[in-house]
Amino acid sequence: MNQDLPHLSAPHCTVATVVERQQRYLLVLEERNGQLVYNQPAGHLELGESLVDAAVRETLEETAWHVQIRAYLGVSLYRAPANGITYVRHSFSGRAMGFEPDRVLDSGIVDAVWLDFMEIEALRDRLASPLVYQDILRYRQDKLYPIEMADTYIAPELE
Repeated sequence: MNQDLPHLSAPHCTVATVVERQQRYLLVLEERNGQLVYNQPAGHLELGESLVDAAVRETLEETAWHVQIRAYLGVSLYRAPANGITYVRHSFSGRAMGFEPDRVLDSGIVDAVWLDFMEIEALRDRLASPLVYQDILRYRQDKLYPIEMADTYIAPELE
């Protein structure tokens, strides 16, 4: 370990989902560090979980929307200035399949909202990270990869 970089930690593996319906994107309004910010449905990969399963689960837990993952958008690296943690984020596009209106959303989530691209651009200074906007741009530019690119081999000791 490099002793000159004690503030760095092991990367955290996360997933995020871009869901578009009728030219509007599903975002979550969440409280983070005392501020309200907009994010894609996103969260940490759990032990023994595939990337796709994590994206489906996080979207449901944060928005009450069931989604079908359609494509892989790629991987991004982001070092959060607030905590110095580096995130390895796997992003997906998904299709809204059904809504559970009575479902309680994850702690810290204030609301799930559908916003058009112009509204998102106007809120760029209130996005949780630059990755939110970049993922939407990837999606809008058809930078979509086959879902098989995100196949996850789970070694038996992690199940």
